[in-house]
Amino acid sequence: MGHKSDMHVGGESDGRVIPSKCPNKSGSPLAEDMEGRRPIKENIEQATAPRTQSRISELSDLLGVRQAARKDKWTQFTALLHHVTINLLRDSYYALKRDAAPGVDGMRWEEYETGLEEKLADLHGRIHRGTYRAQPSKRAYIPKADGRRRPLGIAALEDKIVQQAVVTVLNQIYEEDFLGFSYGFRPGRSQHAALDALWVGIMRKKVNWILDADVRGFFDNLSHEWMVKFIEHRIADRRILRLIQKWLRAGVSEEGKWSKTEVGTPQGAVASPLLANIYLHYVFDLWVRHWRKHRAAGDLIVVRYADDIVMGFENRDEAERFLQEWKDRLQKFGLELHPDKTRLIEFGRSAAENRKQRGEGKPETFDFLGFTHMCGKTRKAGRFIVKRKTIRKRLSTKLGELKEELRRRWHQPAAEVGRWLRSVVQGYFNYHAVPGNLDSLKSFRSQVIWRWYRALRRRSQRRRMTWSRFRPLLIRWIPTARILHPHPNVRFDVIHPR
Repeated sequence: MGHKSDMHVGGESDGRVIPSKCPNKSGSPLAEDMEGRRPIKENIEQATAPRTQSRISELSDLLGVRQAARKDKWTQFTALLHHVTINLLRDSYYALKRDAAPGVDGMRWEEYETGLEEKLADLHGRIHRGTYRAQPSKRAYIPKADGRRRPLGIAALEDKIVQQAVVTVLNQIYEEDFLGFSYGFRPGRSQHAALDALWVGIMRKKVNWILDADVRGFFDNLSHEWMVKFIEHRIADRRILRLIQKWLRAGVSEEGKWSKTEVGTPQGAVASPLLANIYLHYVFDLWVRHWRKHRAAGDLIVVRYADDIVMGFENRDEAERFLQEWKDRLQKFGLELHPDKTRLIEFGRSAAENRKQRGEGKPETFDFLGFTHMCGKTRKAGRFIVKRKTIRKRLSTKLGELKEELRRRWHQPAAEVGRWLRSVVQGYFNYHAVPGNLDSLKSFRSQVIWRWYRALRRRSQRRRMTWSRFRPLLIRWIPTARILHPHPNVRFDVIHPR
């Protein structure tokens, strides 16, 4: 938000709702007018217009929402639901993952496609009549790298469609509000963009201390009451607010038993990333920007990817003071930092020398978005540089998953297995092939080759697999390890030329 809003939300307000809306009679256009809202009669007549013309009109209306949000950071949007059209519902349906697990409704993507237009028309009618009901999320678990299980909430298919449509509309507003250091689950802001920003921040600012923070169980402890208050800063359409509240209160179904949800939003739900970003926008982003402007004397950098946050400080005393104030602020909103996963470490261009003088050994490292970040030096000039390599635990976890999958594909033809392995290895390289990480890439590739070779040798009974017979398969199917990403500063400067 603008400077005035920073003082209000990022300072002492703690998320109180903005009291004023756009006046009904004033020199500026109404929120509904800026959104391109039409009279009811025209909406009915529009249904007979060609689909292309209708699509262009709807895109123009959404663009109007974005322009209004950009023009006035205090605008509250009182009429948004009419943007949830059948066309948008259809686009939302086709945007979903087709092989995703079904929710409590048991409905899979391809099943819903039969009679799609009739189903979407019925869904559209229920949304606008207010008779749409959100179903509980189906509880599922996925393994984490540390051996624990992460709970997921799988929404029913129609809930996914509606959430995707509403998120598309709300993104027009919040993409104008969210701050530059917020990267998680936003259009055009990838994990590598966040990694680039962190690297550039440490290299170009006076960073001597890194605060590696973890918000304990963020998605499970998000306050519904505060969530609605934060959304009401911008959204005054009661129908949109009721839809969001329905999703928050739908509950969870685990092994056929329903349980009420009074806090939290299910990880895996289509709307959860946006809701999480809105929550942290008010709880953290605006507040830390205000803190940096009015409280910090030295340099301070921030990179947030959803609830994964890394900060860099010039001065240790400021970092410690910030950490304590941050803990106090989170407590107001039902959150806390994980005591074992939140660390303040000495890290930066002077860290190695300072620690050497104190006899403390090499600087500590920290993990962010799949990479371990380390203090290093360039080979030629010996200058400080942030080095990155794949987190060892992530690499071993991936290899373990690959080993199990090879066992399941035991009797498949070698070419079929090779085709699958090529996609796995290439996908791994596409993410991890950053400058300085070549050794990790080579290690992963060699481990994949060895596991496939052993699998082929074990299953061959008549004719033993030899290395000379295996080599053509290797050349054909396993990609060569090479760096695919540019240096972080190069890509960052292209995206942010200022």
